[in-house]
Amino acid sequence: MKIATMATGGIGGFLAVKLGMNGHQIATIARGSHLGAIRDKGICLESPSGKEVVHPWIATEDCSEVGQVDVIIFGVKGDDLEAAARACKPMLGPKTVVVPFLNGVEASDRLAQILPEGNVANGMAQVSTTISSPGVITQTGDFNLFVFAERGNRPSSRIDALRRAMTEAGVSAPETGDIERDVWSKFVLFSALSGVTAAGRCTVGDIVSIPELGTLYQQVLSETAATGRALGIALDKDIETKMWERTQELPGAMRASTAIDLELGRPLEIEWISGAVARLSAKAGVHAPINRALYALLLPHKNTR
Repeated sequence: MKIATMATGGIGGFLAVKLGMNGHQIATIARGSHLGAIRDKGICLESPSGKEVVHPWIATEDCSEVGQVDVIIFGVKGDDLEAAARACKPMLGPKTVVVPFLNGVEASDRLAQILPEGNVANGMAQVSTTISSPGVITQTGDFNLFVFAERGNRPSSRIDALRRAMTEAGVSAPETGDIERDVWSKFVLFSALSGVTAAGRCTVGDIVSIPELGTLYQQVLSETAATGRALGIALDKDIETKMWERTQELPGAMRASTAIDLELGRPLEIEWISGAVARLSAKAGVHAPINRALYALLLPHKNTR
């Protein structure tokens, strides 16, 4: 398969290496020193199981140099979605599938407003990866999960083909009967993890050990789950309990990427996380005061200092 990663950050880089190692033609879309390093030395994935290096079929910042591909792995920051979607149009063919792996629950709908809806799928990723240095993706832990499907969960040979490609490359890509539920299930957890660790400048260990903080965190879980249900998402009836139990099993030093971005002075994705719950809860008629408060507290830092 011809597969483009748009762009080649933690998620795109991880999949570029895994799929490239298994013989697929990979086009990596990147910029600056990261692009230069990929061109010179290939893209490297460092994980607890070792180091893997792939030299892409093409590495560029100009999608028109790539041409039509079978799959676009779309893994940009939420605020970059519109510009990246327009930039990737030269890579679209009639059967190209664009699979978004972004934080939040609105990426697929936003993409379908810019790209032909028939090209757009929906997806959810759970993997701890980051660009640790130009050309190098570092994975923490061995866990990875990529769940994706067509919008509306309709049967799809192109989705089946990508799922097989990922599975054969050693990536966890199970089938799903309800991609909207899966995307929202992750969002219930991430909205709490993101909002609380960023606004509280704290870790998972703090959330678990400080009762007042744990209560606040669980309120965020409940607000986000209530919003999803009000919008017609078939979330598990006990998802709030499951996500709190899962939080207690996470590494104590863990923080959401939002908290790390805040510390480093980077732009924050809050419009698509706490801000999304505030916006979508109002649409659904759900009271979500904690999410609204976290969004307000983080707004002064939205565009970096």
